Amino acid sequence: MPTEPALRVIMRRLRDIMAEPADGQQRLDKIVRQIAGVMVADVCSIYLRRQDGSLELFASEGLNASAVHNTMLKRGEGLVGRCAELGVPINEPDASKHPAFSYRPETGEEIYHSLLAVPIQRSGQVLGVLVVQNRTVKEYSDEDVEVMQATAMVVAEHLVSGAVSGVGSAIEISRALSKVVSGEPISEGIALGHVMLHEPRIVVTKLMADDPAAELRRLEDAILELKTSLDDMLSHELLSGAGDHRDVLEAYRMFAHDRGWERRLREAVQSGLTADAAVERVKNGTRARMLKQADPFWRERQRDLDDLSDRLLRILAGVPTGLINPPEMPSDTILVARNMGPAELIDYDRSRLRGLVIEDGSGQSHVAIVAKALGIPAVGQAEGIVERVTAGDAIIVDGVIGEVHVRPSSEVVSAYTDKVRFRARRQKQYEALRDLPAETMDGERITLQINAGLLADMPHLKESGSDGIGLFRTELMFMLSHSLPRVDRQTQAYEAILTEADGKPVVFRSLDIGGDKVLPYLSHVPEENPAIGWRAIRMSLDRPALFRMQVRALLRAAAGKELRIMIPMVSVATEMDEIRVLIDKERDIAAARGIAPPSKLLIGAMIEVPSVLFELDELLQRVDFVSVGSNDLTQFLFAADRSNPRVASRFDSLSVASLRALKQLARACRKHGVALTLCGEMAGRPVEAMCLIGLGFRTLSMAPASIGPVKTMIRSLNAEAITLLLDRLLVGRSGSLRSELEAFAAEHGVEI
Repeated sequence: MPTEPALRVIMRRLRDIMAEPADGQQRLDKIVRQIAGVMVADVCSIYLRRQDGSLELFASEGLNASAVHNTMLKRGEGLVGRCAELGVPINEPDASKHPAFSYRPETGEEIYHSLLAVPIQRSGQVLGVLVVQNRTVKEYSDEDVEVMQATAMVVAEHLVSGAVSGVGSAIEISRALSKVVSGEPISEGIALGHVMLHEPRIVVTKLMADDPAAELRRLEDAILELKTSLDDMLSHELLSGAGDHRDVLEAYRMFAHDRGWERRLREAVQSGLTADAAVERVKNGTRARMLKQADPFWRERQRDLDDLSDRLLRILAGVPTGLINPPEMPSDTILVARNMGPAELIDYDRSRLRGLVIEDGSGQSHVAIVAKALGIPAVGQAEGIVERVTAGDAIIVDGVIGEVHVRPSSEVVSAYTDKVRFRARRQKQYEALRDLPAETMDGERITLQINAGLLADMPHLKESGSDGIGLFRTELMFMLSHSLPRVDRQTQAYEAILTEADGKPVVFRSLDIGGDKVLPYLSHVPEENPAIGWRAIRMSLDRPALFRMQVRALLRAAAGKELRIMIPMVSVATEMDEIRVLIDKERDIAAARGIAPPSKLLIGAMIEVPSVLFELDELLQRVDFVSVGSNDLTQFLFAADRSNPRVASRFDSLSVASLRALKQLARACRKHGVALTLCGEMAGRPVEAMCLIGLGFRTLSMAPASIGPVKTMIRSLNAEAITLLLDRLLVGRSGSLRSELEAFAAEHGVEI
């Protein structure tokens, strides 16, 4: 079709659309429909640029309708993002084979090959991107490009003039008024500060290599620098200790050491790409495979891959690694991002960083776990926050209730300033309670212990005033090692832990690896549902040599001392018979070699698989103690993945169903005289801990920072009163009891 007639047809139809009474979205829908018809295209789409430089699919003819307003491209991501960032047309005969192609399964665009994207610009500012696609492999003509560029100019005029009203958030948003954005608290605390937008991407401009050998050297040097920077990151003083954050960062580092990933990068360079384009191609290819997986585990790994690839691109571009402390970073920075990887957060100067707000991510996301470790208040699931803020805006992050106040009034600022002062005073009160017993007002003594995982955690035992280690995660030593720790090395580590405990009890959880805790030196087969896959006791029984080696080291380390071993993921009572056979074999070998035995050996089971609740009499006859892993038990009871934000907050741990299960367990343990502990997140939250005491729990294990708030609650609680309340509430009820428990605390002066 000749250029002028096509352009005249489009111009006339655009004028007609603008003259019709319709809202902004309806007009955009008509625009893409008309352009697709005139250009004889299978697809026509309009992406509009948002405040942070990302792109949102605002209208499409041909792509899945559900993708509109749900497909977001990060700044510079994919061919469309590349078009917006460079401000030039992108004309690709077979887009999916381009190294910058970004696969988005929700759009259904995998059946289309050719792509022509032109920037929607006005006065030098890129407002968005106009795209056409076809099923056939073809290069669009110069005439097609000219028609699209002219059409994009007209669309830009209509957008800026206000004729397409309602597209709002991408083009013009009123930022004069204060706003409250609700989200999910993912790291507790309150922070007041000013907005800094997180913009991590490097846009690759040169794709084909002039000198492949030189590009390969660039890649090798960059990978080495990446690994070194990650080692430095893990030695950060605030992150060197054990905890869930350590698991996350170690898994992240292992990704960087993955030989398959490095091999694919080298092959991409050897095919003729620059090192930068190779990183982009491999990232997008792996991303496409991961996004086809329904499991949220792979979604989280995909975020890690994006983060890792972006770090490598920054190194290749000559951007310094390490702390980000640009001139525009306020001394009281609140970082606002659409999403973020764990290492990206660490890159920011901690002395200037006060809080974090992200549109994506639950409390179990990797960036949330690292934020908790750094003590940074954070709110996730803050939908639309990026469009509602401008760099430098005043902002308040309430990581206690999950609210974000944008451009708060002076009254709100004053109220939150008082809250921060109050929290500081409370912290001093907690420190004053360190050496006092955790005893209720009616004389019930509660044992408070801490969760740990490395020798670096042991100072918290004294600092928090806790009664022992209720959960020691032995797998962290294995995850930190580049090879399987041998018996002597394990023995030395366990001896050091027992020495530092200085007579206080330590419960060693046997290896909980497998599933999503992958060791680089053990073969691993990806699983669709790793949380309920081949892990923990299942791996120990299938690979008894690995379990026996750990038991051997524990027996040697505890010579003459009490030893407590806890077995995770027990699903049926008879599994403990098999475990005891393996432990007894090692005891016999140690005795034959003249090794002094532990003064006392206690074998326990973790209650986290609901099946064992239905054979408690059989299980409790086989163990010396049990500990509830409430995080896993709750998600398995409700079949709700705690790492999936869509369902993680759907069910409350204080729901009648879970509380009845816990009460049944407490009653059975009293009947059999078996010690009972709870060592999940429930134990560390005052309201939940109060409820557990009412259910009959007398030993709780938690993060060291939770000891103070929980002890404060205990010393203001009447245990008999909360027990009577729960006995009444658990009859004939359904749903959560949280509001009733909070009302009880308020009425009886319980400090929660």
